Amino acid sequence: MIPFNVPLVYGTEKEHVLKAIASHKLCGDGFYTKRCNEWIESRTGVRKALLTTSGTHALEMAAMLIDIQPGDEVIMPSFTFSSTANAFVLRGARIVFVDIRPDTMNIDENLIEKAITPRTKAICVVHYAGVACNMDKIMKIAKKKRLFVIEDAAQAVMSTYKGKALGSIGDIGCFSFHETKNYNMGEGGALLLKEERFLERAEIIREKGTNRSKFYRGAVDKYTWVDFGSSYLPSELNAAFLWGQLENADVINQNRLRSWGLYYELLKDLEEAGLLELPHIPQECQHNAHMFYIKMPNNEQRDDLIRYLKEKGVTAVFHYVPLHSAPAGLSFGRFFGQDIYTTAHSERLLRLPMYYGLKEEDIEFVVNCIKEFVYSLDSVKYGYYREKAQVF
Repeated sequence: MIPFNVPLVYGTEKEHVLKAIASHKLCGDGFYTKRCNEWIESRTGVRKALLTTSGTHALEMAAMLIDIQPGDEVIMPSFTFSSTANAFVLRGARIVFVDIRPDTMNIDENLIEKAITPRTKAICVVHYAGVACNMDKIMKIAKKKRLFVIEDAAQAVMSTYKGKALGSIGDIGCFSFHETKNYNMGEGGALLLKEERFLERAEIIREKGTNRSKFYRGAVDKYTWVDFGSSYLPSELNAAFLWGQLENADVINQNRLRSWGLYYELLKDLEEAGLLELPHIPQECQHNAHMFYIKMPNNEQRDDLIRYLKEKGVTAVFHYVPLHSAPAGLSFGRFFGQDIYTTAHSERLLRLPMYYGLKEEDIEFVVNCIKEFVYSLDSVKYGYYREKAQVF
């Protein structure tokens, strides 16, 4: 059996969790929380990073910090997880979905400006599979139209765009440390702030609307309720678990990149033969091997391949149902322009097993299963490629 995902446990997490327990500091903002925050700040260059209870909560905090109000509009891709939209819907915003680029599955930067109205408050970009959107053009549009840019970089820890860390380019960035991500704390996330104006209020919102952080720094003699907020601060135990992975982040990243590269190398003959499509990484992007996906010619073949792999003991999954076609999407948003690529490409996409420590022989087995399936579709049509493709 080859699972789709195995939550990362590097091996040092238990040691750190036991140290956190011994410190008698189990709630957040202890030694390990601060260490994780400092690691993110160092790696991304942002002014301040704050661990949160989830990537979803980081997005919710971002919506509060830019003061989303009922009736505001937020532009985003439809091909994303519900959390991206929910963060703004909870504040009363209307979502304006635009089509994606078929090469990266990211928002089409060329469609954004036309979707802007007098009610538009922000653009929320999603770096799908840890591959960057065209941030130069998006930031240029935002500056011209005086809009906020929120980066949903949930899948993009360790990814860059023209050398800049994803999550550090827009006004606010959001990471996820869910168990399905490259680095995890079970459930968790982080808010990335590069501007001074957001720092104090972010701490207040994260600490249930109190100025508790200022109190512990000695800036006030007692702390009290000063604004709205909630409990967005994760346990020190979660932070200790995460630190065991962040301190080994480069080793973990290289391991995943090797697996990603092997998939690509073994499947490229099928792409060259026009039998499926592989991920595209623009030259200016450095990805983090968050996922490896293929696109089959149509959704019927995609679904048949999922069933075939399951019979072989391999778990592969499709990804998001586009939000604009979901019941909540129909209620809380609208699609601007034509849906040329979002639905068509989401229905073809299939995610393959990808996790730290994935064995080379398991990757080869998955690839062989894919080739067996493809060649069985039409022996006349695909017989020529059977000899050209490398099968282990």
